[in-house]
Amino acid sequence: MSSSAIQLLVLAGIAIFLILKLRNVLGTREGFEKPPAPVGDKSPASSRSRANLEVIEGGPDEDITDHVDESSPAAKALAAMKRHDPSFNVGGFLQGARGAYEMILMAFENGELEPIVPFVSKDVFDSLSEVVDQREAQGLTIEANFVGVREVTLVAAEFDETTRIGEVTVKFVGELTSVVKNAAGEVIEGNPNEIKRQKDVWTFAREMGSDDPNWQLVATGE
Repeated sequence: MSSSAIQLLVLAGIAIFLILKLRNVLGTREGFEKPPAPVGDKSPASSRSRANLEVIEGGPDEDITDHVDESSPAAKALAAMKRHDPSFNVGGFLQGARGAYEMILMAFENGELEPIVPFVSKDVFDSLSEVVDQREAQGLTIEANFVGVREVTLVAAEFDETTRIGEVTVKFVGELTSVVKNAAGEVIEGNPNEIKRQKDVWTFAREMGSDDPNWQLVATGE
């Protein structure tokens, strides 16, 4: 047999090997990937899968149960808020409340209340403004620095089906440094190097489903 014939046989063998190898690779799937079930599949496995999906879809709302007990009045109120306003999210609300806490608290400490007008009710604004005015009348100033929030806990929630007003009460534990100075600039209270912890219980309210996304601080306590 001539050398050229031998070369042709060798090349043919290599080609066949490569074709078989390529077919094996293309027919192999990496990872877990189920083949699509035929339309109308009534197999027991298919029925079980649909049943499990229905249980998951109809199960507890973790966005609510992560923060309050499933059977509590607060959970029912939060669920009602969601029905009236599908965009409402408890986790997102608490994140916003954390930011509002810092903003409102520091506005009060620094005596600069105008920026928080849209975020507090008239009653709350009047109460804060009265304290700020008293400080100014006595020649007192406060120098404060916000350190952070150690705790944000949803305490209670209520919803009025008639007015569609939702109220959520949140407990905050914040940390800040604060000193009070007299008219002469002398420190009469506090230590700029001492971090103090402050606990507040605030209630926010909003008409669910309204075009205004802002919640307002409507009550404060400790």
